[in-house]
Amino acid sequence: MNPQKGLPLGLKVVTGVVAVVVVAGVAFASFWYIRLQMNITKEPLTAGQNTQSAVNDSTDRLQILVLGSDTRDGKNAQYGNVDDSTGYGHSDVMMLLDISADNKRVSVISFPRDLLVDVPQCTDRKTNTVFPARNGVMINEAMAEAGIGCAVDTVNKLTGLEIDHFMMADFNAVKELSKSVGGVEVCVSDAVFDPDSRLRLAKGTSMVEGEQALSFLRSRHAFGDGSDLGRIKAQQSFLSALTRKLKADGTLGNPQRLLTIADVVTQNLTVDEGLANVPALLTIGGRLKDIDVSKVAFVSAPITAARTDVNRLELLEPHASQLFAALRADLDLTTPGATASPTASASAPETAALPAYNKALQPVSVADGSGLAGRAQELMATLTGAGFTQAMAYAANPVAQTVVYHGDGFADVAADVAALYGIPASQVQLSSAVTGVQLYVGGDFSSGSSYGAASVPPDVVNQTASDTVCQTVNPFLITG
Repeated sequence: MNPQKGLPLGLKVVTGVVAVVVVAGVAFASFWYIRLQMNITKEPLTAGQNTQSAVNDSTDRLQILVLGSDTRDGKNAQYGNVDDSTGYGHSDVMMLLDISADNKRVSVISFPRDLLVDVPQCTDRKTNTVFPARNGVMINEAMAEAGIGCAVDTVNKLTGLEIDHFMMADFNAVKELSKSVGGVEVCVSDAVFDPDSRLRLAKGTSMVEGEQALSFLRSRHAFGDGSDLGRIKAQQSFLSALTRKLKADGTLGNPQRLLTIADVVTQNLTVDEGLANVPALLTIGGRLKDIDVSKVAFVSAPITAARTDVNRLELLEPHASQLFAALRADLDLTTPGATASPTASASAPETAALPAYNKALQPVSVADGSGLAGRAQELMATLTGAGFTQAMAYAANPVAQTVVYHGDGFADVAADVAALYGIPASQVQLSSAVTGVQLYVGGDFSSGSSYGAASVPPDVVNQTASDTVCQTVNPFLITG
């Protein structure tokens, strides 16, 4: 029996329309799902033996390594030749995207490609070839031999973090994304022409998309002093403007527009296996739709000229260690001075009662190897306040880790000094070169009087997504 027999004509029409809408909706959803899924290219997350902790992309804190590949094949052939990028290519851009669990904060940390780092042992998952660990190589070379997972392992080693996902885009992705959003507004202090990237802009604000957007992001000589640091700040400014536009247009909350952008981006995107599905990608986009743009912080890893090669960079200590400690503690980088208590493992164990001694007579010194002006005096105040009134301070060679050294017969005093600052017993050592007790302060104890407490360094944020920043043009590339 026909279930619609006997129904009024109007109801039959409505039922038919609803059925058509439902079928069309299912077909539409299926079309997009299949299309996007076919676009996605995936690679393993790591190139080591370590296993990553399970993460809930909807509710957990997420750390995503965003890479720009310099591969010059296929659609990117016009930017060089295949010989320009060997193996898996080099990471032309490297940024760590850190989304807080409550979706109220996003930090974007940029690593310059000339930064010298230690690359751990990595295995190419396609060939099972094992590449030995390397020391003092440029960070953009990390993925050249063993793939993107090796870049992930390198940043994990460098920062002490555990990256959950990665996204790698090529040159074409930048062009197509900028066109799909209708261009991105950028600002330059003077008219500029960079013959290498072919960037040409008039003074003031301009809307860039396609090739011009790519030239703005690729230009290494157009801004600041013509170094990679100027390029990083320009990239951060571009992303700030893009974030503001997506927020103002409501794109991240509009499924149709989000699908259109996803279609463009996924055609030129490689992700880890955990992100290699449409729901995961859309989930991350959805998490950012309500973000306060003033809480999207753009940061550069603190660097200085490398001691081994002035044309390369190395981390500036103790500033880098302090930044990475703040990241590990999940602190808000837009709040300078924000602190987190040290973990239990950083606390000195309780010691048995020892014979009393006169603190005022003990030879205690502070050797300042932190690299920070005034740091020794800050720590001296804690010593004298605790009764070690004869303490003295002096500058010392920079070191990474803080240690309490003591001579024969001063183990009890050293234990009390370590306990005063919360320094672990494992970092208290006997030394024949020390008379009395010496607190040798390293870059890992750069603030406060409690060892292991993380804090946000001052002036660590270059800009937030709420800031409109005009890039200072390299004087040598200013045009009339």
